[in-house]
Amino acid sequence: MDEFEEFAYALLDQLSVELNEESEIKESQTKATEAFASKIKFDEVEVECSRIFSDISQKVSQFTGLSVSNQIKVEILDLIEFKRLKGRKVFSTKDSQGFVDELFIAIAQENPEKIANLAKRDIARYLVYSTYAKSYISQISTTYGDFYESTIYLNKFILSGYPKIILYKQGAPYESKFEQVNSGYIGALKMTVLEEQIHSTQKSLYEINKEAVSEVNVINEELAKIILNLDYSSMKNLLEYLQLPPIPDDYPVAKRANLFFTLNPDTFIVRVLGPDVMTFTKVTVDPKILEIIPQLLDLYQRWLKPIQTHHAAFTAMEGMAEFAVRNILKDDKDFQNYLITFANEDITSYQIRKSIGTDFTEYVFSKYGKDTCKIILEKPPTTRELKNPESYLKRI
Repeated sequence: MDEFEEFAYALLDQLSVELNEESEIKESQTKATEAFASKIKFDEVEVECSRIFSDISQKVSQFTGLSVSNQIKVEILDLIEFKRLKGRKVFSTKDSQGFVDELFIAIAQENPEKIANLAKRDIARYLVYSTYAKSYISQISTTYGDFYESTIYLNKFILSGYPKIILYKQGAPYESKFEQVNSGYIGALKMTVLEEQIHSTQKSLYEINKEAVSEVNVINEELAKIILNLDYSSMKNLLEYLQLPPIPDDYPVAKRANLFFTLNPDTFIVRVLGPDVMTFTKVTVDPKILEIIPQLLDLYQRWLKPIQTHHAAFTAMEGMAEFAVRNILKDDKDFQNYLITFANEDITSYQIRKSIGTDFTEYVFSKYGKDTCKIILEKPPTTRELKNPESYLKRI
């Protein structure tokens, strides 16, 4: 087995918890279907979505003052296609889009040969975008839907599977428990459609976030090429100085991969400077590292602006959606049953959950009410303002 095949198997191994969970979900769905026979049936995701979509969009408009475009489409994706969608949400550089699409399909198909061939074909891109696969695909089992380029995508594997599994695990007699679980299923759909409708109204923040992530990817690709082009002596000295685990000499690319994953700004800078780096105006780098890679300081400094822009935009987008769900669905019986049957919590514990984006939106809402979402879209917050919403109110 060469080192590119090792890369492929290592990547799939890092996703093993998620992949095993998917297998368990499939197995549980099969058992549930067999146990229910023809007695129990949940309506298809497509049917329920069509039934609730218009009503949810009206509530979104009433609460936020923003209209959900009638051009917004809804697509129901199977598991492989939903993982492929996650690859598009990486917002890679334009030249890398085809590679990323192939990589995410290969991972979704759990095809080590294809993954290895992609790594061999373009190791720089593989190093950059395989890191996304680990974080994006590992969240599939908790992701009900997503928004991308004027379309709301729903995760059929999860939305159609979970209600069956939940009812099956409650045990017979199933008929007497069906109503609450079915209500929870509808509540999950209401929450998902509402969140993604909110995201569909966030065009300005969506574009800001997309551009920022793409800029981060440009920098990460640049870093990968710098490390891959290091002379052997520089690479050896840096590995030793960073005290990275030794790798056999017959795995030369793996040595450089280890350096890239260590020096990737998303991990290296945050680990050295801490999460507050999102409010910094400049970074510092160990002089001994700069002796070997002098370009690193400029690269990290250029990374700071787009990563902060991404962090601020994404946090604001998620906060607005979460805040809308809390307020629009707080008295909805289906949503309350979703919390009980799917999330194992009640509306009270749900309402007191904390997140920077939601708390920020709530703070602005306390002053501007229905105009809050419009204001945030027109005047996006900075990372500092997310932590100190009073400063945001003073600015606007």
